[in-house]
Amino acid sequence: MEAVNVVFQTLIPFLFKILGAIGFWIVGNWLITLASKLLRRGLSQQSLDPTLVSYIQGILKFLLKVVLIIAILGFFGIETTSFAAILAGAAVAIGAAWSGLLGNFASGVFLQIFRPISVGDLVQIGDITGVVKDIGMFVTSIDSADNVRHITSNTNLFSGDIKNYSVNDFRRVDLEAQLDHTTDISNAIKALSDGIQAIPGQYPGKNFVIEILSFNERGPKLVIRLYASLENYWDVYFATNKVIAAVLGRKEFPIPTVPVRIKEV
Repeated sequence: MEAVNVVFQTLIPFLFKILGAIGFWIVGNWLITLASKLLRRGLSQQSLDPTLVSYIQGILKFLLKVVLIIAILGFFGIETTSFAAILAGAAVAIGAAWSGLLGNFASGVFLQIFRPISVGDLVQIGDITGVVKDIGMFVTSIDSADNVRHITSNTNLFSGDIKNYSVNDFRRVDLEAQLDHTTDISNAIKALSDGIQAIPGQYPGKNFVIEILSFNERGPKLVIRLYASLENYWDVYFATNKVIAAVLGRKEFPIPTVPVRIKEV
């Protein structure tokens, strides 16, 4: 009988602690979820990027759950000071082992804060040129023009040079045209101007320019510079090449050739 009393005296308080810990866990998780939702709502009102909001929300939930677990262990009478020290040491060890991942994560946060690129932008990063499809916690996905998805680390992206072709409203098309040394330059520029004038998709208010760029053995080389909106860039580029080929292919414009030099004997 005495043994039964001892069991009840030991078991019942333990069961109450179990029930208390379960209740503590349920209430704690509910409060963490509530705090997370309030944080997301507050950050969303600040017009922050959804990815950055998810970063901050995830970090807050993780830290609060660690605090909740430590509190529950303390409720059971476990010494949490040493546990916290062990947890801090483990965090340092994991941080050292995952320094690359943490660097990518930090770069991802900076990408969201400084916003050098956004989803949908046409960018060039190193030898990768394409449209940004996703900016993740550790990597960024870019689809190139040949429909190949490139996955690059955020550290690589943030530490290198970034060309963002989608920031400005228009781009300049730069092309060259080689003339023969016997060509009437004024006549060639006039003919090219008439053809380029009719090319659709040029950016309004920005006039094209045709000038002599340089001279070589074949003759003068012209540069043709015109401006196009982002969505019309390649249409204008290809149309200009067609105009150059059509105009300089006329009979009045001889084909540029390199003069033959006769060596003296």
